[in-house]
Amino acid sequence: MSSNALMTFKSHIEGKNADVAIFHDRIEWARGRGVSAGKLTAGLLTGGASLLATGVRGSKAGSEMIPVKNISSVVTKRDGLMYTKVVVVASGNTIDFRVPHAAAPGIKNLLTDLVLGKVPAPGQPAPVAPYPVHAPAPAPAPALAPAPHVTSPVEQLQQLAELRDAGILTEEEFSAKKAEILARM
Repeated sequence: MSSNALMTFKSHIEGKNADVAIFHDRIEWARGRGVSAGKLTAGLLTGGASLLATGVRGSKAGSEMIPVKNISSVVTKRDGLMYTKVVVVASGNTIDFRVPHAAAPGIKNLLTDLVLGKVPAPGQPAPVAPYPVHAPAPAPAPALAPAPHVTSPVEQLQQLAELRDAGILTEEEFSAKKAEILARM
């Protein structure tokens, strides 16, 4: 898999471990060869005779690829206590990536953004909105220290108490700042 992937991760696809890479234009995954636990157990119990008779090759090895332009939807489904399935539905193919719960939202968001064209291709500038976007201005963060226009220590203590009562300051922060103001008096 190439090093210019947007994201790489390990997954479980159709019962096999797979290395998955997400690129700007495609999703690739490769499943390595392996021997199932059942086949190894049978080999041990028969003294290796079954392995000699059937061979040691694993099945379902190989790699596959889905172009991003063929993806029609991306869905997540909880799959047990530790895993989530990220289901990628493409024209003629559906693939389930089984990943830890914490990784699923990031994978789904990246794939959704690629499908919607929100991630610019390498070497291209980020798209510019055709019209200005007016987002509401973020609310100013509450001040943890008294405002500079307050000069009297009594006013500073009152303002400090208001911040504590509003839940902005913890009791420890309030006590520390109060001691500092009283020390300046």
